[in-house]
Amino acid sequence: MIDIVKREAVTAIAVCFLHAFTNPAHEHRARDILRAALPDVSISLSSDIAKEWREYERASSVAMDAYVAPVVELYLKTLRTELSKGGMDKTIHVMRSNGGVMTDRMARDQPISTLLSGPVGGAIGCVQLSKDTLRANLLGIDMGGTSFDLTLVIDGQPQLSTEATLEGLPLLMSVVDIHTIGTGGGSIAWIEAGGLRVGPKSAGSQPGPACYGRGGTEPTVTDANLYLGRLGSNSLLSGRMTLEPDATRRAMTKIAQPLGISELELAEGILAISNAKMADAMRTITVEKGIDPRDFTLVAYGGAGPMHAVELAYELEIREVLIPRFPGAFSAWGMLQSDIRSDFTCNFFVPADEVEFTLMRNVCASLQEQGRALLGQEHVLSENMGFAFAADLRYAGQENTLSIPFTDESTVPPILQAFHAAHERRFGHAQPDNPVEFVNLRLAAVGHLARKRQAFTSTPQAHSPVVGEREVIFGGQTLRTSIFQRGLLTDQTRYCGPAVIEEESATTFIPPGYAFRLDDWGNLLIQREV
Repeated sequence: MIDIVKREAVTAIAVCFLHAFTNPAHEHRARDILRAALPDVSISLSSDIAKEWREYERASSVAMDAYVAPVVELYLKTLRTELSKGGMDKTIHVMRSNGGVMTDRMARDQPISTLLSGPVGGAIGCVQLSKDTLRANLLGIDMGGTSFDLTLVIDGQPQLSTEATLEGLPLLMSVVDIHTIGTGGGSIAWIEAGGLRVGPKSAGSQPGPACYGRGGTEPTVTDANLYLGRLGSNSLLSGRMTLEPDATRRAMTKIAQPLGISELELAEGILAISNAKMADAMRTITVEKGIDPRDFTLVAYGGAGPMHAVELAYELEIREVLIPRFPGAFSAWGMLQSDIRSDFTCNFFVPADEVEFTLMRNVCASLQEQGRALLGQEHVLSENMGFAFAADLRYAGQENTLSIPFTDESTVPPILQAFHAAHERRFGHAQPDNPVEFVNLRLAAVGHLARKRQAFTSTPQAHSPVVGEREVIFGGQTLRTSIFQRGLLTDQTRYCGPAVIEEESATTFIPPGYAFRLDDWGNLLIQREV
């Protein structure tokens, strides 16, 4: 095998032995042999990635880790080198999929944990908004050029899962639940079987939407917004990027004529289809799971999220929309609100009625010692460490588990009671008389990072926030609409739609029937009036 790796210039190897989740000694020995013979090849072990049974999922996880390892390792090594050249030798923190951060050293050791970290930054930003605004339940939507990502904050907490799926591959990893569909500002409108379709194919950034003037000839969601006046020619990047309405018109005509409709009907149809897709995705993570979206505030971010937010809220009967400051960079801001976090798992396959409480406490103590040691390596002081336990349980004979939080002082009966209640909420039924099995014990080890937060104070402006007007088409009607500059809004004033609010990283469209103002944190708060 070693000869084959050398001959074919393999850059990474994944190692997965059948029972390594309970005894990793043979995997460790294989790693030592491979490293001695192949010092420049990345070696990934399944026992390092996921100490859990279910060998297929464990093999899939370690294969994904090996796939991304060379790229992540090279990127982080280069980043460290370049920062050092500039005299910046501070600790580098990297966002991870579980909602925490880790040092670049740990990220090189566990590159799989960086997957999905971009959208997760937005989810953690929503958690901080929940604390700031005292709104317990938030539905976050992140719309960029190619995708639409959704996340929930319930009772101030992100929704976590112990597994994920990426490109069809199951992954055993702690991850903030992110639901993604292929709809974004660059989603292309096309014809299939005589009908209009939108996405999932995207124009990307090169050539981009037709209005970018970079050679794109197919109409996109962004082109539709420009055609309907919701975007202006100078809306993006404070006017530093000019959009081309003529290019949009030509792209619209290309699709409208074969369909036998006007360019205006096509533009409204593109937005209706894309909004319907996004609304369905929002129902998937709420209504289909027994969650009432009307109990939530919609938080919209990403470059395109604020443009569609109010119409999506209307579809789900959500009465309040919140647009954070700098929405195009909100996921990056969310990363700055994260703490150091690592997750640990220990197999604990025991029928609930046979659990020995002393053994369970000993396992928890061992997990906590591992967490404490790792946080120490991450330079976290003892007083800044926090530990949270959870147990994976299932009804006997079932495959899937539910993760139930508990404290290291908890006994089995309250854990079982919480499991039955969680099963009722998640699946609509519970069987308290059926036997229950413990499968895994988990620990989240958190190192709290110091940060300062202060309320937003707007500066009284000498100029009106209304910087212009243009015609915007909404619901088939042409509305004379005020254009606001967000940076000129003050927190003392309430405004009414229709309105378009422009800023550096996004544009917000507010239809008639909605009022808006700034809150104490500088967020744009939009509320339905009727």
